[in-house]
Amino acid sequence: MAHEQPDSQPLNFWSFIDHAVSRTTRELPDVDPLAMRLVLTLHRAANMLVYDLESTVHRPRGWSWPGFRVLFVIWLSGPVEAKKVAELSGMSRAAVSALVNTLERDGFVAKARAPHDGRAVHLSLTESGLRAITTAFQAHNEREQEWAGSLSMDEQQMLITLLEKLTAYSVQFEARKRA
Repeated sequence: MAHEQPDSQPLNFWSFIDHAVSRTTRELPDVDPLAMRLVLTLHRAANMLVYDLESTVHRPRGWSWPGFRVLFVIWLSGPVEAKKVAELSGMSRAAVSALVNTLERDGFVAKARAPHDGRAVHLSLTESGLRAITTAFQAHNEREQEWAGSLSMDEQQMLITLLEKLTAYSVQFEARKRA
């Protein structure tokens, strides 16, 4: 059975949250509307931010958001094992491996066997990769500043504190995360 939206306004990206909370709490009275609104809003804001950074900063450079994350981790941690890049970027080993192959082909990343384990691969940036990531990160941070600009410094710090608290608490219920 199809359900009609109660009001005459068409749904959009943000109004859908109100609609979803209203509808689910009507149909499932035990739903926690505040928790639902928090997670939906956080998820949508994060997706919006990532899409904006990817489309304005990284795609014009020929990279995806995951490609940027891999270069960023190698830049700040390298030389580093591929499995550590996966852990620090929150990506799977398979995804990192595929991205590294592309980044190596494009001349941004170099691979070498790890001295302690011939099966492990150490990743480092090439000179071209270093120039590319530092230039990209400057543009990335300028865009981050635009996003953060809607909040005062105190609000930014409060949001950071709250997000850190939210993620730290996730161990209480053994939240799954990429390892």
